[in-house]
Amino acid sequence: EVQLQASGGGLVQAGGSLRLSCAASGLTFEDYYISWFRQVPGKEREGVSCISGSDGSTGYADSVKGRFTISSDNVKSTVYLQMNSLKPEDTAVYYCAADWRCGLEYPNKSYWGKGTLVTVSS
Repeated sequence: EVQLQASGGGLVQAGGSLRLSCAASGLTFEDYYISWFRQVPGKEREGVSCISGSDGSTGYADSVKGRFTISSDNVKSTVYLQMNSLKPEDTAVYYCAADWRCGLEYPNKSYWGKGTLVTVSS
């Protein structure tokens, strides 16, 4: 079966950094975009970033541009999200997902992984 295993969340002070990982299995990595979404209570799931498993093209939400960097290791079928200059408003459960397009504005994806909690303290 398809598995998307997210990890790397934790507690960090504002201005600090974390790196999230999403290890994909059971799918052909180069056929998909892998994306990161986040969600806080009372709000809809928000697209953060995505990367193409074929050509490595990327997309970012305006709120994280210049602070977050998405990358991939196609040999390991793993996507990373390097989060720098973290702000309290980045606090959320972060999920990775796979689909045929980036579609950060559309939270309907073919596959979802479990969430990893990121908490940024002020």
